[in-house]
Amino acid sequence: MQTPLGWIASKVEFGPTAMRRAAIGSVVVTMAIVVGGAVVRVTGSGLGCPTWPSCVDGSLGPTPEMGIHGLIEFGNRLLTWVLCIAVGVVIVVAKCQRPLRRDVLRMAWVQFWIVVLNAIVGGLTVLARLSPYMVAAHFIAAMLLLTAAVRTYDLVEKRADTTSSAVSNMRLQVLGRVLLGATAALVLLGTVVTGTGVHAGDSADVHRIPLDWTVMTLVHGTAAAVVTVLVGVLFLRVRNVGAPQLARSASLFVVLLLAQGAIGLLQALGVTPETLIVLHLLGSSLIWAGVLRILFEINRMEAYGRINEPRPAGELPAIR
Repeated sequence: MQTPLGWIASKVEFGPTAMRRAAIGSVVVTMAIVVGGAVVRVTGSGLGCPTWPSCVDGSLGPTPEMGIHGLIEFGNRLLTWVLCIAVGVVIVVAKCQRPLRRDVLRMAWVQFWIVVLNAIVGGLTVLARLSPYMVAAHFIAAMLLLTAAVRTYDLVEKRADTTSSAVSNMRLQVLGRVLLGATAALVLLGTVVTGTGVHAGDSADVHRIPLDWTVMTLVHGTAAAVVTVLVGVLFLRVRNVGAPQLARSASLFVVLLLAQGAIGLLQALGVTPETLIVLHLLGSSLIWAGVLRILFEINRMEAYGRINEPRPAGELPAIR
């Protein structure tokens, strides 16, 4: 028996351009979800809709008595439907590719199920009255969704060059994985800093993580310094291996880190306008997407033997 999606695929065909646009769309909307959550947090609207899945008992949407906080939180919830549409488009377009890219279609479905996970975690966060641990879990779930979206885009963009005779560089692979781990630690520490800070997500009294904010901010800053050193080393190394795309990705990552560090420093010094906090969360998403792109590029180059060991000056490549 043919499924509705299979029937659509038998009648419609989409080209690579449509697939690329759909993949980019899911990445953009995923980041919009993060920004929406940041707006909810800095405006103290986290409990603007005090229950879930309805906004308030007896109403799916906010009532006039709930004021601006109810509108902001409900608007953020509506973004989830936009995300569902974006991921749905990715699934349909992937299914209608000729030839069928099963790897892209699988990752599109992974995005769908992570969207479901995000909705559940978001609901539990409200029901837990904005427990800082649930808030952190919600952000991590969003980063998990971003990982799937970026991976989908990477698969769509993949252009394998199987004609290269370059040899593998194990050190670069290890460095890429260490950079990913350090960046993940940086993002996780950021959720702890948030959980100990003053922006709980609602104007009411909300429980905070019982750790010293200053200490956690220093630890977070140290992790950022480690990531900066690692990506600096990676950038210098890729310049010697004939990988211009990887070098561009690494240089962009450095720029993002410096911008994010400047924002973080201002926040640590007490300059905390709401706009900076929103930009900092957007920067976290961009940095996570950036490190994923670096790792995927390294893995792709390794798979097709495109990473060269640096050669001493004057040494000619071996004739094969």
